[in-house]
Amino acid sequence: MAHINLLPWRERLREERKREFFSIIAGVVVIAAGLLFLGDRYINRAIDTQTARNEFVRAEILLLDARVAEINNLRQQKEDIRARMNVITDLQGTRPVIVRIFDELVRTLPEGVFYESVERTNNSIAIEGTAETYGRITELMRRLDTSEWFEATDLSEFSVVASSETAMSAAISFSLTLSIELPGQGEQERGVR
Repeated sequence: MAHINLLPWRERLREERKREFFSIIAGVVVIAAGLLFLGDRYINRAIDTQTARNEFVRAEILLLDARVAEINNLRQQKEDIRARMNVITDLQGTRPVIVRIFDELVRTLPEGVFYESVERTNNSIAIEGTAETYGRITELMRRLDTSEWFEATDLSEFSVVASSETAMSAAISFSLTLSIELPGQGEQERGVR
């Protein structure tokens, strides 16, 4: 029988398989590296895109915040103007009241009583004056109490002052306060309660 040596053939086949194996491994490594590179590029591009979107949203939020602040400022100005208009409307509505108050003060003034000063503070009037007799002051207070424009008449002080013309005649100095009540206001307040 003849001897055939198969060892070199087997070794070549083994070497060839090793080369194929390393070629496949190298190919897989190259493909994996390429896929990793492409995946990294894709993810970085997605991150950059999202960052740009976030910056755009932040810029728009700043714009909207500025607009909201402007709207709030305009609302505040609107409320201020509305408050001023209400004050003006109230002043115009109460303009005839002061005329009526002076008219009522004159109407309730009895003969022999003289006002020296009349001062209004909110809904209160302080009057200083002189009268010929105590009876005139009493008459004045009675008339003020029966008036529908005044309430809570309070005589705070009175004193006798000698006249400079003759020693026989003397005047009585007085101070009183009263509250203003608009006609119909008392009924409205009682109706509300």
